[in-house]
Order: sequence, then C-alpha cells, then structure tokens
Amino acid sequence: MKVLAAMSGGVDSAVAAALAVEQGHDVVGVHMALSKNREQTRNGSRGCCTVEDASDARRAADHIGIPYYVWDLSNDFHDLVVEDFLSEYSRGRTPNPCVRCNERIKFAALMDRARLLGFDAVCTGHYASIRNEGPKGARSLHRSANMLKDQSYVLAVMGPEGLARSVFPLGDFADKAQVRAEADRRGLGVGHKPDSYDICFIPDGDTRGFLERELGEQPGEIVDTDGRVLGEHSGTYGFTVGQRKGLNLGRPAADGKPRYVLDVKPETRQVVVGAAELLSTRTLIASDVVPFEDLDKGREVEAQIRAHGEAIGGVITGVEADRAGEIASVRVELARPIRGVAPGQTLVLYAGDRVLASATLDARA
Repeated sequence: MKVLAAMSGGVDSAVAAALAVEQGHDVVGVHMALSKNREQTRNGSRGCCTVEDASDARRAADHIGIPYYVWDLSNDFHDLVVEDFLSEYSRGRTPNPCVRCNERIKFAALMDRARLLGFDAVCTGHYASIRNEGPKGARSLHRSANMLKDQSYVLAVMGPEGLARSVFPLGDFADKAQVRAEADRRGLGVGHKPDSYDICFIPDGDTRGFLERELGEQPGEIVDTDGRVLGEHSGTYGFTVGQRKGLNLGRPAADGKPRYVLDVKPETRQVVVGAAELLSTRTLIASDVVPFEDLDKGREVEAQIRAHGEAIGGVITGVEADRAGEIASVRVELARPIRGVAPGQTLVLYAGDRVLASATLDARA
C-alpha cells in the first residue's frame, strides 16, 4: 500500500514509520505543523508539535530513507480544535482536545489530504490494535497490548471509515521500553526522548490562565445546592464537574467535609458546589454517537469516560435515532456509580477490548 506516515518527532511515530516500511509499504513521512507561532511559543515545551519535533521527525525520516514533508495545518487546528476547546468551556462543558485533534486533524484533515494525493492509508504511532473481529469479520478497533499507553479511547471517534484507512504498527508492543529499544536498534536517535504530555496549544500547562486570557474575566457566584452564595469566581470556564481544588470558599461546609463542583452554569455565571456523594451517578446520556457496530438496547458494555480511566460495566438502556435513521443518542446504566461525570467528556463503549462506539456526554441522571 501507499502509506502516509504521520511523524510527530517522537519515538512512537518514528518506529511506526520504520515498521511500515519493513512491512513492504510505500511510505512517505509528514509532520503536521499545528501552531501558528511555533518559533516563539513552542521551543522547549513538552507537547507534540514543537520546532524541535519537526527537526527530530526529519532526521528520523532521513535515517529510515523515506521522503519527508512538513504540512502547515495550523489554521485547521486553530479553527477545529482550539476554537472548539474555548467554545466548550464557555458553555460549561469539559472537552478533550486530544480526542478532537484525532477526529478533526489526524483522521479527517490529514486523511482527506492523503486520499486526494493517492495514499491508501495513514500510519501513526498510536497504541491501539486493528483486527478483523467485528460483525461479519469487519475491521475493528481494539485496545493496545500496552494498557498503560492504550489510546483506543482517543481514537474511537474516527469511526469505521477512518479505521479502514489506518495503520497502527505499535498495537502489539507490550510496553514503551520495547518501542524505545526498537528505536535504538534501528539507530533512529529518538529512543530516549521524553513523552509529550502538554495540551500542545497551552505550552505552560496553565489551562485556566489560557482560558482567562482568551475568554476574558466573567465574574460570577459560587453557590450551594440551596442557592446560598459561598464565594465568587472570575469565570465559570475555570471549573469542571468533580473539581475540589481552587474553589477558594470563605467558610467550610456545615459538616466540615470538602465540597466539589456539581454543576457549571455559564448562562447565570454560577458554579454549584456540594458534597462528594452528590457527584455520583449510574446513568450516562450521550449524543454525537460514532458507532462501529449496532448498539442494541439491552446490550452489555463497558463504559469509559476518561482517556486512562477505568471502564465500568453497564447496559445500554436506550438508543434514539435521528430522521435519517442514524444513532443520535445512547443511554447507559452502569453496574455501579461513577463520580465526576461532566458534559462534554467523551464516552467510549467497549465489548472486552473491542471498541463499540464513541459519543459525547450530555447529561447524567
């Protein structure tokens, strides 16, 4: 196959590109430039699109012996990921920018360009596996053998069409040490490069500061469940459901126990706080469903709401379709309560290690 290898400059994508070549594919490397001011703001950070990363990707591609290009996707990234991030927080929701980047940049914008240029598939260094274990032997997305690094959660939003044009060579690696050793054996020069962990467009890691700079101060009240005012804040976007730290309340709760964010109401500029037990729910309701196979009412699933969170067993108790007959929303009843469910989070449903669907959480009952 003619394969476009997305090369971030890290060890994972470099080894993935090398393995794709070894598997007999005709491979071309590409680095996605996502920041508009990379020279000024990205040097020395630990994101995934720094100036240093582009240079590391080029050296790895030269060593592997494949053509290499840098594509400027900064406008797409800003419009589809950064603006979405700001919009969701301004609405009192909690988005996952890595999910949006995978959906709209790595497996939409990048894949569209690859298809127009005649490539059969896109290769990345994500930790996930592709097998033919779906209904009627269809291609299916599975968790990685390396559960500590598994990225099936953030990849689930790509859907069956994206999966059909994807290659994940690292899915069977049991741990990161094996990937680093493979890089060293091949002389790729990035074997001991640290993992990225920043939100790449917030290089200093201060999410709250970034939101305040972009959205401005929007002062409001922090109230309890009875509406009593307990304190003030500079913007509801600085809070998310389940948060405990940073509330700066003037007086303790009557029972002396910690208080947590229960709800964020940007329309009234209120942040509602209360006891920990009020955070728990067993019912998840989600829309923007991306199914890999049929989601039937009564089907047993495992539900995960955070990238490296625990998957909790449950049952699909409701599925609603839109006018075109496509799945519009899904309701899941969990076997036990879960805490800190926030609108805007990504819900991924599994059957064992196989991904069934991705969706965006709207509410908890």
